[in-house]
Amino acid sequence: MMKYTIKHRTWYAYAEAAPVCHNMLHLAPRASKRQVCAEYRLQIVPEPAFMTSRTDWFGNIVDYFSIEGSHNGLEVTARSVVQVLPTPQLTPSESLTWEVAARQSITGATSADLSIYQLTLRSPRVRPSAQLRDYASPSFPAGRPILEAIVDLTARIHRDFQFDAKATTVHTPLEELLRLRRGVCQDFAHLAIGCARSMGLPSRYVSGYLRTIPPPGKPRMIGADASHAWASVHCGPLGWVDFDPTNNALIGDAHITIAWGRDYSDVCPIQGVFVGGGEHSMGVNVDVLPADEKAA
Repeated sequence: MMKYTIKHRTWYAYAEAAPVCHNMLHLAPRASKRQVCAEYRLQIVPEPAFMTSRTDWFGNIVDYFSIEGSHNGLEVTARSVVQVLPTPQLTPSESLTWEVAARQSITGATSADLSIYQLTLRSPRVRPSAQLRDYASPSFPAGRPILEAIVDLTARIHRDFQFDAKATTVHTPLEELLRLRRGVCQDFAHLAIGCARSMGLPSRYVSGYLRTIPPPGKPRMIGADASHAWASVHCGPLGWVDFDPTNNALIGDAHITIAWGRDYSDVCPIQGVFVGGGEHSMGVNVDVLPADEKAA
């Protein structure tokens, strides 16, 4: 088991005073079979006039707050303590075939069945298509065990696409990504989800953090970590299996889950609106530390 302390800080600076802003946050780590959130707290400057929280359709904790007074900037800091349990070892060759998993996703009429089925459908940023199916198909020959197919698709995305933080934006469509062959973890997660859904498989977007490891002999630096994203596919009796195409891996104890949904639009860490303010800038840094490790 790994225990982490996490600090996620986001700040905005406005050229002119803003009289009001409303914001929605997905920053609270999820509780799940593989993860326990022992502590979560928010610090917001200036102090909100109103703040509340709820649980959304997907089971994520969503915080809301409003600033109702003149302000030239905003700072949101989330601090968490999370325990990540060991990930069960899976044998890809022993999983059911991907065709059976796809058929199972469209049967059943319970609320649990329907919540799985909805993740085979199009969403705001991921639309199943013939083009995505053509890219995915080499990983999904007839009769292949679903985990073998997922592992192969993960490896192909990792091999075929180059990490490039300047190549795309949050609005870049998957068809453009297929042409560019470069992007960031969010793009690669959306691509993997689009491929899976185009093969009839339920797939969801997962936001979180990935603990990074400093070079040998070097201390961990404050702000060295960042938000991360990966994909998850429903594999019949095995349930949801998470995989990280950016790093060509099934997730392990270095992955900390914050939220999941249909795509990025459901789990954006911070989103909101403000009145006035003129030109503005923002910055983000994230620190993910094993509980017994100190940052430089």
